[in-house]
Amino acid sequence: MEQVSVQLQGVFILITLLTVFQFYRATAARKSFLLVVILWMLLQLILGLKGFYYLKETIPPRFILLVFPPLLLILMLFGTPGGRRYMDKLNTAELTLLHCVRLPVEIVLYFLFISKVIPELMTFKGYNFDVLMGLTAPFVYYFGYLKRKLSRTVLLIWNLTGLCLLLNIVVLAILSAPTPLQRIAFDQPNLAVSHFPFNWLPSVIVPLVLFSHLASIRQLLFKDK
Repeated sequence: MEQVSVQLQGVFILITLLTVFQFYRATAARKSFLLVVILWMLLQLILGLKGFYYLKETIPPRFILLVFPPLLLILMLFGTPGGRRYMDKLNTAELTLLHCVRLPVEIVLYFLFISKVIPELMTFKGYNFDVLMGLTAPFVYYFGYLKRKLSRTVLLIWNLTGLCLLLNIVVLAILSAPTPLQRIAFDQPNLAVSHFPFNWLPSVIVPLVLFSHLASIRQLLFKDK
């Protein structure tokens, strides 16, 4: 995107790679995860550069294809015994640390607003409070998993709060994108996520953040601490 600096694009690429690496750590370095996510990222890179998601009037909006395949994979993992075993082997401490990326993501979103490619309501100056998860994640990791000072109930509440805040920004992003579903932010719509590298936000970072919460909640509910 011409109105977005190369430096900001580079920072976001680095944030995405760090998110993938942190989830990779939580899987105990499983190569299968790395292969799948790299192929998915390469596909999104190609589609983003070709402007595949920028067509506004398609029904259903192509924007949905950014998130539907990862969501389908998450549902499959929850719906199969092998998938549930996979989730139960994930390191929840590392999954908690992954949420630290939400702080730099929010900073990037603010600069995207300054660049006029997303609306203010998608930033911490608007209705996006996701920055709170990025700020609290290091403390939850330290006191909840390293020091074992936080109860299972507190960890559950933190993860459920994170899910609600994630859902909030996802809804804002969908309703402000220039598609037939748009309902808000017509003066400065959500353009960034239709282009590379920012299409990695809904297609890579958001699914990994979502799955990290869901897998942690499952373990907190069903696995002995």
